[in-house]
Amino acid sequence: MARYIGNTNEDRDQMLKEVGLSNMDSLFDAVPESVLLKSDLNIPRAQSEIELMKNLKALSNKNLNVDNYTCFLGAGSYDHHIPAVIDQLLLRQEFFTAYTPYQPEISQGTLQVIFEYQTMISELTGLPVVNASMYDGATSMTEAAIMACESTKRKEILVAKSVHPENRQVLNTYAKFRDMTVTELSYQNGQVDVEDLKNKLNNNIAAVIIQSPNFFGVIEDIKAIADMAHENKSLIILNADPISLALLKSPEESGVDIAVGDGQPLGNPMSFGGPSLGYMAVTDKLMRKIPGRIVGETVDKEGNRGFVLTLQTREQHIRREKATSNICSNQALNALTATIYMTLMGKEGLKKVAELCYNKSHYAYDELIKTGKFSPVFDAPFFKEFVVKSVEQVNELNSKLLKKNIIGGYEVESQYPELKDGWMIAVTEKRTKAEIDDLVRKAVE
Repeated sequence: MARYIGNTNEDRDQMLKEVGLSNMDSLFDAVPESVLLKSDLNIPRAQSEIELMKNLKALSNKNLNVDNYTCFLGAGSYDHHIPAVIDQLLLRQEFFTAYTPYQPEISQGTLQVIFEYQTMISELTGLPVVNASMYDGATSMTEAAIMACESTKRKEILVAKSVHPENRQVLNTYAKFRDMTVTELSYQNGQVDVEDLKNKLNNNIAAVIIQSPNFFGVIEDIKAIADMAHENKSLIILNADPISLALLKSPEESGVDIAVGDGQPLGNPMSFGGPSLGYMAVTDKLMRKIPGRIVGETVDKEGNRGFVLTLQTREQHIRREKATSNICSNQALNALTATIYMTLMGKEGLKKVAELCYNKSHYAYDELIKTGKFSPVFDAPFFKEFVVKSVEQVNELNSKLLKKNIIGGYEVESQYPELKDGWMIAVTEKRTKAEIDDLVRKAVE
């Protein structure tokens, strides 16, 4: 790293002299001799840039990627088209401002991006208050559950079994240490079992969490579930794919109190599972309970438009016991990516992407069923993902397809044992008719 550090030997000697030391080793006199390393680190020799790039390229070539393989795998991370301009805009110097925008006078680029991000997520969800982004969809959903408990002074959460399994795992981990009880709701035909919901609602339920489109890709009857939750004086939390919100009814229209989800589909690459960002939008009533921070628009003393941190409820800003969350990052780069993506696409572009996902996934579903090798698992409406039952074992099917440069669907049975031989296929706007036909043909060969 020496060539990237500007200090010369003379600079180092001068700094040591200022603190009254004669050499670098003196800086570590407080460290016991017994724990000091007596030999060189066992690491490879330094490489030239040419050598390093060759080695890194060789390592990366061992991975499968969506440039060389046709991907039908979803289950929470999706192969959407990412406009080439996004990477170029990410490099603009306007965005090279402080990681955390404590000083607005030198952080206007970051603050404006967050403000624009909040505005567009608000337009997508229909809900008026959006925070700076969160770690990912799982932590966003979990923080929403915590917020619901704090707001209602209740301690139990009902979560649909059709919510992403990994999201439920995160929720259970947090709940264990916050004196919260998490109870799962069963499903019928891929949707929340309404009778089970009726039976489990009680006066200690803080919120009902559902996902729509859910983990199976199925669209839930959000309004009916929200009405039942509100009648019980409970909140309704909706986990939603942001792309679907360009086509389906908004959370606000369906009576949702808190909308959350993973922003990966908004211009962020799959990246082997991360990093991503989580969005959260709430009603006005929950503004003071929302975790993280909110950027607001204002004017300076000369009347020029500017941006500031309007609400900061993190433990770094206020007394720890008053903090609403310990979330300490807003995934700024990923949120910037999502902001650029939404700006480039616009309302009509996002709607077109959603329509293509819907139409192409239904075409793939129909073609697979026609082969006789796959049968329906649910007959409820779905968005861009669906589950079919395969006559062939799913792991063998996926292995066969992988040899033919196709990344197959998700083995649902791994998380839902009752759905034996269930194969979940995701079809985004990137998939062509030829690619879908190729999947169908090679799946039955």
